[in-house]
Amino acid sequence: MAKLNNYFRDTIEEMRYNVTWPSTTELQKSAGLVLIGSLVFAAVVGLMDVSFNSALNAFYQSFAR
Repeated sequence: MAKLNNYFRDTIEEMRYNVTWPSTTELQKSAGLVLIGSLVFAAVVGLMDVSFNSALNAFYQSFAR
C-alpha cells in the first residue's frame, strides 16, 4: 500500500512542478488546428464514400439489365 501512495504522491508532484503546461493562446491554436484537420478529414472520407457508392451502384446496375 505504501508503494501505491508513493506512486500517487510522486505523480501529483510531477504534474504540479515538472510539467510545462501550454498557455491559453497555445491551447486555442492547437484546438483550432485539430478542428480544421478533423473537418478536412471528414470531408475527404465523405467524398470517398459518395464516389465509391456511386461507382458500385453503377457497377451493380450494369448487371441488373
